[in-house]
Amino acid sequence: MMNFFPFHFKPKSALSIFLNMSFLFLLFLYTLTSNVTFSQPQIRHIHLSNTTNNDCSDLHKFSDSQSKCTYIKENNSCSKKGYLNYLEFFYCALGRLPQLGYVVLVVWLVLLFYLLGNTATEYFCPCAEGLSKVMNLSPAIAGTTLLPLGNGANDVFSSIISFTQSSNSGTVGLNSVLGGAFFISCFVVGVISILVYSTTSQNITIDKSSFIRDVLFIIFSLSCLLGIIVFGRVTLWMAICFSGIYVVYICVVCAMHFLSKKEAVKNVKEEDELFDDHNIGVPLLGCIDEENCSSDKKATQISSFTLEASSSSSCKFLNHFVRVLELPLYLPRRLTIPVVSEESWSKPMAVISVTLAPILAAFVLSPPRESADSSKANLVIDMTSILFGLVLGNVAFFSTKKASPPKKCLFLWLLGGFVMSTTWTYILAQELVYLLVSFGYILGINPSILGLTVLAWGNSTGDLISNAAMALKGGKDGVQMAISACYAGPLFNTLIGLGVSLVLASLWEYPNSYVLPKDPFLFETLGFLIVGLIWALVILRNRNMQPDHSLGVGLLAIYFCFLFTRFAKGF
Repeated sequence: MMNFFPFHFKPKSALSIFLNMSFLFLLFLYTLTSNVTFSQPQIRHIHLSNTTNNDCSDLHKFSDSQSKCTYIKENNSCSKKGYLNYLEFFYCALGRLPQLGYVVLVVWLVLLFYLLGNTATEYFCPCAEGLSKVMNLSPAIAGTTLLPLGNGANDVFSSIISFTQSSNSGTVGLNSVLGGAFFISCFVVGVISILVYSTTSQNITIDKSSFIRDVLFIIFSLSCLLGIIVFGRVTLWMAICFSGIYVVYICVVCAMHFLSKKEAVKNVKEEDELFDDHNIGVPLLGCIDEENCSSDKKATQISSFTLEASSSSSCKFLNHFVRVLELPLYLPRRLTIPVVSEESWSKPMAVISVTLAPILAAFVLSPPRESADSSKANLVIDMTSILFGLVLGNVAFFSTKKASPPKKCLFLWLLGGFVMSTTWTYILAQELVYLLVSFGYILGINPSILGLTVLAWGNSTGDLISNAAMALKGGKDGVQMAISACYAGPLFNTLIGLGVSLVLASLWEYPNSYVLPKDPFLFETLGFLIVGLIWALVILRNRNMQPDHSLGVGLLAIYFCFLFTRFAKGF
C-alpha cells in the first residue's frame, strides 16, 4: 500500500502527540478569544501621566483586569514585540479567567522549550554534522565551532534577542547565559560526580590538561565580563575583543590536539588509539556530538511508545490518524527546512522546502512594517524572495531523484538546512524571551530572575540528561566526555552568545557605547559561578582528577546556596 504521506515519520511518542494536541487547543482558544474584549462601558481611561516608568512595570498599580487591559493598550511599551501580545491576551481576552490564562501561558512555555530542543535535535545538529564532514573539518575545529553551536543555539539566540530586540535591555540575556553556565558547571557536574562515584566501582580519572584548560578559560572570560559590567559601557572594539577570546581558545585546543596526536603516532603500541586520541584534547562538545543527536532524543523522550502499522485496515487508519496529530508542530518546520538524510529523504518535501525557505527567511529578517516606505521596501523583499524560491524549487525538482537524496552540491543543501534551522531557532527563542518578560510583568517578578532560572533550566535540561546518561553508560571515556562538555558548552555560550550579543548591541549604538543594564545581582551570579569553578579545580586536583561525592556535594551546595540568596533578595 502506498504511503499516505509524502515524507517519513520517525517513531511516535506519547509526549509528542500530547504536545501537538495542546498546541491545537491553544490555537483554537486564541482564535476564539482574539476578538473578545471588555465592553466599552467597562473600560476606564487610564492617565499615563500617573505612571513613572517607560515599561510595563506600573501594571500592578491597577487592581482590576479592565484597568490593566486599558493600560496595556494605551502604553506603547506594552505593545506586541513578538508575534503575540501575551499581556493583552492575558488581561483582555482572559481577564475574567486568570487561572485559565496561567495554564495557557505555561503550556505555551513548555511547547516553546520542546520546539527549541526538537529543532536542534532533528534539524540543526544533523546539518552541523554534515557540514563538518563535507568541509573535512578536523575534530578539534568541529568540536569548537559548529557542534557547540548546535548545543548552545538556544542560549545564543535568546541572548541576542534579549540585547537587540527586547525591552529589558539585555537583562534576560545576561542572566540566562550566566544562569545556564552556572547550572551546567555546578549542578550538572555535581550530579554526574555523585552518580559516577555511587554506581562505578573503578576509579575514573579526568584528563588533567583538558580540564584545567577549559576551567581557566572560563574563569578568565568571566573575569573579563566582570570588568565590562563594572565599567558599565561596551564599545564595539571591547565586544569584538571579548568574543575574540574564543578564537584564542580554538587555537589552543587545536595546538593541544595536534601535539597529542603527534605523540600518539610515535607510540606504536597505541596505534589503535590514534582515531580516539582527539577526545583527550577536544572540549568534548565535539566528541559528545549530541550523541549523534538521535540517541539523545531517544533518551529524553518520556513514556515513549512505538505505533506500528499492522495488516488490518483499522490499525492502518489509526496509524494515519496519529500521524495527522503530529503534523501541527512537525509540518511547518519540515516544509521550510531542507533535509537530505537517507532516512528522511522525500523529493516533494525537498522541493517545497527550498521554495518556501527564502520566503520565510525574508519574512523574519524584513524590517517592521511601520510606515509606507517600509511597507514598499518589504513588498520588494517579499516579491524577490518568492521569485528566488520558485527558481530554487525548479532547480531542486529537475536535479534530484525520488529514490535518494542528492550527492552533488551537498554542501549547498546542508548549508540551506543549517540556515533555516537557525532561522527557526531564532523565531522560537524570540517568542520565548518575550513570553518570559511578559510572565515577569504578570507575576510581578524581575524578568532577570526568570532568565536566571526558567530560561536557563529549560535550555540546559538537555545537557543534564545527555551528559548524565553518557557518564553512566559510556564508561571512562563517557565520564571524560560528559565532564568536558559541561565546561566547553558554558564557555561557548559566554564568549559567543554574550559576545555576539554585545557586538550587535554596540554596533547598533556605534559610534557611542552600549550601556549595560543595571543589575546588581550580576556580581553575585559571577561571584558564585567563579567560586564553583575554583572548587572543582581545587578538589579534582587534590583527588588526583577523580570525581567523587566531595566534588558533587560541594558543587550542589554552592548552587543551592546561590539560588536561596538570589530568591531571598529578588522577591
